[in-house]
Amino acid sequence: MTPTTKTPSKKEIQNVLKECETHNKKHHCFTTLCKEEAQKQKKAKGTLSGIYISVKDNICVKDVETTAGSHILKGYLPKFDATTIQKLKEEGATIIGKTSCDAFGFGSFNTNVGKGFSIPKNPHDTKRTTGGSSGGSAAITQLATFPHVSLAESTGGSIACPASFCGIIGLTPTYGRVSRYGLIPYANSLDKIGIMSKKVSEIEPILKVISGFDEKDGTSLKEPLNLNAPKKLRIGIIKESYAKGIDPEIQKALKSILTKLKQKHTITEISLPLTTTYGVACYYILATSEASTNLACLSGLRYGQELPKKNKGFNSYFTEVRTKSFNQESKRRIMIGTFTRMAGYRDAYYIKATKVRTKIIQEYKKAFKTYDVLISPTMPFIAPTFSNIDKMTPLQNYLSDILTVGSNLAGLPHASIPIGKKEGMPIGLLAITDHLKEGTLLQTLKEIEALQ
Repeated sequence: MTPTTKTPSKKEIQNVLKECETHNKKHHCFTTLCKEEAQKQKKAKGTLSGIYISVKDNICVKDVETTAGSHILKGYLPKFDATTIQKLKEEGATIIGKTSCDAFGFGSFNTNVGKGFSIPKNPHDTKRTTGGSSGGSAAITQLATFPHVSLAESTGGSIACPASFCGIIGLTPTYGRVSRYGLIPYANSLDKIGIMSKKVSEIEPILKVISGFDEKDGTSLKEPLNLNAPKKLRIGIIKESYAKGIDPEIQKALKSILTKLKQKHTITEISLPLTTTYGVACYYILATSEASTNLACLSGLRYGQELPKKNKGFNSYFTEVRTKSFNQESKRRIMIGTFTRMAGYRDAYYIKATKVRTKIIQEYKKAFKTYDVLISPTMPFIAPTFSNIDKMTPLQNYLSDILTVGSNLAGLPHASIPIGKKEGMPIGLLAITDHLKEGTLLQTLKEIEALQ
């Protein structure tokens, strides 16, 4: 992807949208295509002129339907751009559409779409998942033949997982590096806007544009983006990556790339027992607790789908709206989160999970005193078929995040990059660096990309 520095013509935009429409018919990458809006956007000449951006459907784009993949927000047209969108437009990028996602980001396989939405299909095999929750972003990133990058979002692995399953690069920056203003929240202390691309070189110009402090987001960071990196990396291989349950072919692909990296860099094993043992449980308690709170406003009064109110009390109306508009997984996570915050259970679950999270952060910080980057597989398996997903219990579904939740709980920058294939399906490697070390992360990705 190379910026053209010239304003794209009406014909060029039409051709891009036509290609997107073709892909969408087969793979269901988009919830909305910006057919009119893309032409109306002011095409300022900037560092991203000639670049087309798809946007996960939980990031607000002015006057474009934004639903977070849920029926309850169907018809919502934001009157403002998210800070990231505003910055991209100012640099000349063209927004082409909103991509499919699990409702509110609730899922690892993008099969938990809202009522009336279509499940996206893997670009390599339409019988398999794209991964979630940013599955539509990953699919169109793999399929696009035009200069394209997707703006995605991660809470517990929602960028890394679909990047692995679709065979692209997905980078999640340090928590607070990119403003969350205009992002429909899943879990405020975990949500991070990131980038999906085909090449490592395509990430840096986007990251430079969208990074930075935003007075509209109190959690955004004032520290400037530093892309410096050591020439020789100290790499730690997470020992639990070779544990039972990780596909042997994935382990083999990881060992192969590590053998090549050893020729230039120092590589040794490290154990993260706390993260591996308690990460998933800690994540799902905290994430669902925050989700339950965030979604309480969607009652059909000020926000959410409205139904006839005649002769209905608040409780019955509230229940009817949410019963009809939320999908099964949204209801499940709201119930779990409400339970963990209830008086009598808060100390046993929510408060304990916050303490475990602190311990997990400390475990990572200790590791980064010795290592520049930590490496593991991204996912324990290749993209499963939809028929196999249907056989999974909710718990099995949640456990698939075992390799990605740790870095998200700690707010660490991390990225997935393809390193091989099994049965024609991509295998991803997960690289994690210390807070604010996006430069080291990008350097690691460049080293790995060059070896393939």
